[in-house]
Amino acid sequence: MSILKTSLIQTSLTWENHQANRDNFTEKINSIESTDLILLPEMFATGFTMQPEGVAETMSGKSVQWMQEMAVAKDCAITGSLVIAENGNYYNRLLFVYPDGSYTTYDKRHLFTLAGEEKHYTAGSDRLVIAYKGWKICPLVCYDLRFPVFSRNTVDFDLLLYVANWPQVRIQAWDALLKARAIENMCYTAGVNRIGQDNNGHNYSGHSQVVDGLGDYLLEPFAYEDVLTVELDKTELDKARKKFGFLHDRDSFTLQG
Repeated sequence: MSILKTSLIQTSLTWENHQANRDNFTEKINSIESTDLILLPEMFATGFTMQPEGVAETMSGKSVQWMQEMAVAKDCAITGSLVIAENGNYYNRLLFVYPDGSYTTYDKRHLFTLAGEEKHYTAGSDRLVIAYKGWKICPLVCYDLRFPVFSRNTVDFDLLLYVANWPQVRIQAWDALLKARAIENMCYTAGVNRIGQDNNGHNYSGHSQVVDGLGDYLLEPFAYEDVLTVELDKTELDKARKKFGFLHDRDSFTLQG
């Protein structure tokens, strides 16, 4: 499949209110006529909370079931992260839900120490690369964006995804790093962020965007609430990779720690 229609939902989040957020995203997802992949922000059901004890769900909880139901109903994949409790630990867990309702998961590796995330959540270790409709997709979460070694394109993935709650005060870093990840990995890179203010007083200006493998915008950063869909063309990406061959010159390395 050469074309992958990708929809980014940029919206405010209701603090620690699963039902209100699910209702909001249901309305926005139902407004999408046709797409292959829907991107939701980090911790889309709660906001970026450091109080997982009060809001964590299980993998059989309502938000996971909701993602499955929406994916089946819209016949597309949906991804975003949730606060998940499992085996006595809490995880900032990204789910990639396929159109048939099955899913795979990635636990955020780089926990945001500036907010004390590592004190409340357990870090993941393994990177996830998904095969979907002929595309290789690598989904990551927010702070992962600052660590290029972990997102280095060692397996020729076509699309790098970041779901985030990235605050306005550091939005220039978000813009710069998304372009950098796209260019150095010669892949499409999409970042979805929230807007509004959370209960900690942090402001969010969105800047959800899509960048191609040469660093050009397919969707320029925007700061308003909207649902926007972009068509990604794998044939064009393959042509650019063949023409320039930058990935052939990448260094070999082993990731530790």
